[in-house]
Order: sequence, then structure tokens, then C-alpha cells
Amino acid sequence: MDPLTEKQIRGSFVNCTKGEASRLRLPLDFGDLPWEDLDFLGWVDPGAPLRAHLVRTGPDGVPVGITLRVPASNGVSALKSSICMICLTGHASSDVALLSAPLAGARGREGNTVGIYLCADLACSLYLRGKRRSKRATGAYVETLSLDERIGRALGNLDAFTAKVTGARVGA
Repeated sequence: MDPLTEKQIRGSFVNCTKGEASRLRLPLDFGDLPWEDLDFLGWVDPGAPLRAHLVRTGPDGVPVGITLRVPASNGVSALKSSICMICLTGHASSDVALLSAPLAGARGREGNTVGIYLCADLACSLYLRGKRRSKRATGAYVETLSLDERIGRALGNLDAFTAKVTGARVGA
């Protein structure tokens, strides 16, 4: 991912007001992010731990940001393990969270949301590249897809979720 400026990030959000976007806090390590290892930028808001944010640069080069709600508890505590629906990394259930995103536009203002199970730290790109390891115990599967194929699959999954939030067709 190419580095983004604070202005680009704040201007990218499709499912919150401009005021909300101006008040969100960027990642604490924003100046030191490993942009070359990121397929999208994801972080839990350091000033509002029940808020998270994702920003992905689309095929047209325009960043699209989504604000998410983090549950007070991850909602999957009865499970021993779970999987991120973006990168398909298996985790202990405490390391996957069901995040919900208000829909863009009038539907979101009416309170409509869509949810997705994600790596609780939103570090999918780092898990894909082996730069961060899941705490999940033994029994992890080994994929035969190349790194580029896994990244493509993850971005496709993220694009499908983004389309649900924005109401756009996937690939449109």
C-alpha cells in the first residue's frame, strides 16, 4: 500500500460524518507504519477503544475508509478458535472480534449495520506475510496458495465487505 496522509485518511470515510472523521485518532505509530507490508490500514482508535477503522486504496487509487464498532466483548467466547473473514487466519476466539459497520448514507443514519469477524488487532496484512503470528495452538492449516494469491483473496474479501457497507456492487 502506498503511504497515505492524514488528510487523505480523514477524507476517505464513507460511513461517518466529516466531524466524526476529524475527531478520530490515527494509530499511535502512524509515523512508523510499515506501508510496504500493508494491503490496507486498520487500527483500533486509541482514543475510543470501541471504535476501529479500515482504509483501503481502491483500484482507482482513491482511498475508502470504513469506521467500525468494536464490541465490549468479542461475542465468540464460547468458541475455542475462530477465523478472520478477511485474511482467513485462524486465531484463538479472543483474537477475533465481530465488528459492525454502519452502512453508508441514509441507511446508516437509520441505524442499519453490517458485521464481519476480523482479526481483533486488524493486522491481517502482517499475518498474511508471516510478520505476526497467531497465538492459536497447534492444528493450524497450511495453505498452498502463494502470498500474492492470499493477498488477492484477502483484498477481494475486504472489497466484498466494503461493497456491503457502501451499497455498491463488488468490482463496480
